[in-house]
Amino acid sequence: MSAAQSQLKFAWLEVTGLCNEFCDHCYADSSPKGTHGTMTVLDWRHTIDQLAEIGALDVQFIGGEPTLYPDLPELITHAHGAGLSVEVFSNMTHIRDQLWETFTDCGVKLATSYYSDTAEEHDSVTRLRGSHRKTRANVEKALSLNIPLRAGVVAVQSGQRVQKAALDLDMLGVDTVGGDRTRAFGRASKGAESAIGDLCGHCAREKCAIGPSGDVWPCVLGRFLKIGNVLDAPLSEIWGGVQMAQVLTEITAVHGEGAQSCTPPQFLPMCGPCGPCPPSVGHCDPREADASAETATIAAPA
Repeated sequence: MSAAQSQLKFAWLEVTGLCNEFCDHCYADSSPKGTHGTMTVLDWRHTIDQLAEIGALDVQFIGGEPTLYPDLPELITHAHGAGLSVEVFSNMTHIRDQLWETFTDCGVKLATSYYSDTAEEHDSVTRLRGSHRKTRANVEKALSLNIPLRAGVVAVQSGQRVQKAALDLDMLGVDTVGGDRTRAFGRASKGAESAIGDLCGHCAREKCAIGPSGDVWPCVLGRFLKIGNVLDAPLSEIWGGVQMAQVLTEITAVHGEGAQSCTPPQFLPMCGPCGPCPPSVGHCDPREADASAETATIAAPA
């Protein structure tokens, strides 16, 4: 079965481009200057309904920083009611009491990024003073509430304490810790044009991403490859449609039919390996990297 004929199982829902952090490596180029886009709450609810109707299983709310989107509790509740499993990818610096209640009531899973065991280094990546303290405290709170949580340690700076960061998360009780490198998209591209060769090749294979203006992309990193817009056409027409088929042809021409899955999985859900494993960490799980290496170096873009 071709990717165009495969079932859509997972969708990233990018509800906002607003973020309280300003990381240099942000693939979405989100920042405090970002907006919530043109999708209304009703548009998002309708999109969620369509995902459920065509057989999707999971959604992940992302941004920007999704917890800054004022109607996130309503959308989580709606997705849960539609029978979808929900994960929220957050920097975990800005979680209101209502959101904690929604997380527990709807069985939400959380995911976050963590850059160092030291506040100084973590905050230098996020460019938000106090972000390490807030993120770490909310990781502890999520675990105390028995909310499933996974974390990713992204190698961003030369000399970064990625192994120490992973061990700190392990000490806190985070069971799933992934590793990744900086990828040449958004601000991390430093002005370079996005290229299909920088993707993993699994784009639009059982997954898609939907942005705050309704654009549908083959994945969160492949936002330069638009396959439709939910404000213009139903998802059932976009998925497997002419535009998607063209994009898949372009991706396959570069990557072939895609790599085989690996264990442990990559940090982004539903994705196959980006291969090779992050060279700065040496393994998908930085806790299993060479114990003698305490720092990471920035890897060259794939």
